[in-house]
Amino acid sequence: MRVVAAMSGGVDSAVAASRMLEAGHEVVGVHLALSQNAATLRESARGCCTIEDAGDARRVADMLGIPFYVWDMAARFTHDVVEDFIAEYAAGRTPNPCLRCNEKIKFAALLDKALALGFDAVATGHYAQIVENPSGTRELHRAVDMAKDQSYVLGVLDEEQLARSFFPLGDTAKPQIREEARARGFYVAAKPDSHDICFIPDGDTRKWLTDRLGEQAGDIVETDGTKVGEHSGAYAFTVGQRRGLHLGQPAAGGEPRYVVEVRPSTNTVVVGAGELLGVDTITGEHARWCGPAPEGVVSVGAQVRAHGEEIPATAWADGNKVEVRLERRIRGVAPGQSVVLYEGTRVVGSATIASTGTLRPPAVGPVSAQIGSPA
Repeated sequence: MRVVAAMSGGVDSAVAASRMLEAGHEVVGVHLALSQNAATLRESARGCCTIEDAGDARRVADMLGIPFYVWDMAARFTHDVVEDFIAEYAAGRTPNPCLRCNEKIKFAALLDKALALGFDAVATGHYAQIVENPSGTRELHRAVDMAKDQSYVLGVLDEEQLARSFFPLGDTAKPQIREEARARGFYVAAKPDSHDICFIPDGDTRKWLTDRLGEQAGDIVETDGTKVGEHSGAYAFTVGQRRGLHLGQPAAGGEPRYVVEVRPSTNTVVVGAGELLGVDTITGEHARWCGPAPEGVVSVGAQVRAHGEEIPATAWADGNKVEVRLERRIRGVAPGQSVVLYEGTRVVGSATIASTGTLRPPAVGPVSAQIGSPA
């Protein structure tokens, strides 16, 4: 097969490209230029897609003896990921830009361009596994290395995209990947992993948003409306946040307070006790299924953070939406985050969280027995 290997300049994509080549595929390395003002040098392990990263990717491609190109997708990335990120925070939501990048860039723009140029598939260094059924359909599964598993951020891929994707690292733990890179003589074998948000390399999301949205003074209030502080922009807060509130007065009982709601329409941040954060119902929108959509009420595991705990749940699809009922409450789930559903190690699909709530009356038995069938 003719395969585009997406090469970020890190150790994972380097080994992924080499494995695809050894498997007998015709491989071309491609580095995505996603920043219109890429820094010359990486300042830390934060961020990616710098000029330095492009150079590292090219050196690996040269060692492998494969063609290498840089594809400029900065404008598409800015529109589909960065501007979406800003708009979501401005609307009081907490987005996950990695899922959006996988959906809109790596497995849409990149894959579409690769197919248009006559390639058969795209390979990346993501830690996840694709399992092919006897019928020829493909399923997305968790990686062997659970500490590095990235199936959560790949939950936006549909069956057609999975059919054109390879994840060569899914069956290997990260220490072995670095050892393999050293054995191949790759300079990037010891390169630190990038983390956090790639377009905010210093990690200061609040300052980054303020620079783009400006200061917008507003009130911090308790659930009864009592003013307890002020802020310079409600967009800089997220549900579950405890640090950086700078409240003017302590709670009556001295307990810590958390952000329990962000109200962009009034530029207000609502704080309260930690128990107010517990939710056991989730409504998701923009549902994406890694195969056929589930029919009826199904038992699943639900995960709301990239490396968060999987919670037993039941769920059902309703067109573009999905309803999820968790067997127990979890805290700090914010609109804009993604819920990814699993059946064992298989990824069923994902949705963007639109709203959360709690069952009434409180749960006393199995969730499936309480909810019966979807309303």
